[in-house]
Amino acid sequence: MNKVMLITGAAVRIGAYITQAAHQDGYDIVMHYRYSKAQTQDLQNKLNQIRPNSCISVQADFDTQVDFSGIINVIESKFGRLDVLINNASDFFPTNMDELNESDYNKLFNSNVKGPLFLSKACLPLLKKAKGTIINLVDIHADKPLKNYPVYSMAKAANKMMVKALAKEMAPEVRVNGISPGCILMPLDENTSYDKDDIISRTALGRQGSEHNLYHGLKFLIKNDYITGEIIKVDGGRSLHM
Repeated sequence: MNKVMLITGAAVRIGAYITQAAHQDGYDIVMHYRYSKAQTQDLQNKLNQIRPNSCISVQADFDTQVDFSGIINVIESKFGRLDVLINNASDFFPTNMDELNESDYNKLFNSNVKGPLFLSKACLPLLKKAKGTIINLVDIHADKPLKNYPVYSMAKAANKMMVKALAKEMAPEVRVNGISPGCILMPLDENTSYDKDDIISRTALGRQGSEHNLYHGLKFLIKNDYITGEIIKVDGGRSLHM
């Protein structure tokens, strides 16, 4: 049987790259989406044309759900196992103090903390059977806050602590690690305060990274079965100059 990977936010940007690269590496894929139904269906169809019955999709809204038993039932029914959970889905937007509100706070913490936490809990029985692993997509701003993004930075700091806490709680059967990306993809929203040239100028390697760099870090954490509770920076040395 092929190993099975569940990826949240699987249809767009980094999630879509991980989905396709892992499928190419032989994984059967469970694609999670919130709103991106059309993109998810398109990518699911593409992967199933390459390898029949190798990809399914599940929907969940981390803003409202803490019970993910339906997702687990679908995975058990289709594949009978789960080896890797990639907690990738994340909201990202500024929350400057003049406009800070409870709704934005909840959205950022629900997508970056509550959703990954309760999904990890729901996946635990299957992951234990497979001696599997969880990998969170954290952020270098979990360590040093990003200007005008206080709530996002706080949520990612909680996400980072989740990696360490769950690594202790879920050992020895399940390993939990994280990847902290730096300048991999620029935000889609042109109104964000990101200045690409400035960020690259303060990156030690002097260039933007790619999804390929991030995926290789992810593969390393999956394959090395004596690492847990660690967060690897894939940032080209950006954090050296923050």
